[in-house]
Amino acid sequence: MTWFADYIKRTDDRLLMKWAHYFDVYERELTRFRSRPITFLEIGVYRGGSIPMWREYFADDATLVFVDIDHDCAAHADPGTHVEIGNQADPAFLNSLAETYGPFDVVLDDGSHINAHQIASFNGLWPHMKPQSLYMVEDCHTAYWPGFGGGYRNEASFIEFAKRKVDAMHSWYTDQDAMFPFDPIAKELAGVRFYDSIVAFEKRVQAEPPFSITSQNGEVKGSRKALQVRGRTSIFKGKDGS
Repeated sequence: MTWFADYIKRTDDRLLMKWAHYFDVYERELTRFRSRPITFLEIGVYRGGSIPMWREYFADDATLVFVDIDHDCAAHADPGTHVEIGNQADPAFLNSLAETYGPFDVVLDDGSHINAHQIASFNGLWPHMKPQSLYMVEDCHTAYWPGFGGGYRNEASFIEFAKRKVDAMHSWYTDQDAMFPFDPIAKELAGVRFYDSIVAFEKRVQAEPPFSITSQNGEVKGSRKALQVRGRTSIFKGKDGS
């Protein structure tokens, strides 16, 4: 039984609403943050049910910040937590959060689920994430709902935005410089993981380009030569049926 499976049987009168499969994702992505004094930000309070859950889940000395646009949500704050009222798509509000509480170890966007808001929050908060941090966006199925600014293959949807970040992460390796130039986020984005309705972005600052290694007879060598090659062809061309 996971920690969350146990917790949902002993909630208080504040409503907690999550898709059941999210708890497995939390176990996979958030366990490594439990034992240290992290700074955690959740966008979206609603009925307040996640506040006691995260307060119990994370370390006692963690900084736990919750955001909602509804002023009534301030009443859900527990001792040792912070509830701030503001619009998740407002750059000035996001900057004020970062100045007061940042940088962040974990951000969890469970806010309006409007695609433009999810993108605005990511763009506003990503610069304020620590190295080795995690930015997660929930309820990404709204990327397929036109009423939330999404729709299948709609370039304005959050899912398409996240797909483009996968491209940007690999822009170290481009040999199509005109149509696919290097994107500086490649220096910070270590991984983009897609789950059912959740996208997780891992930040790991890497100022230098990646390199390959060779090892033979215990002699290890590193090289970035492949990053400068243009017009690459496979060394197996003609040998693998191509």
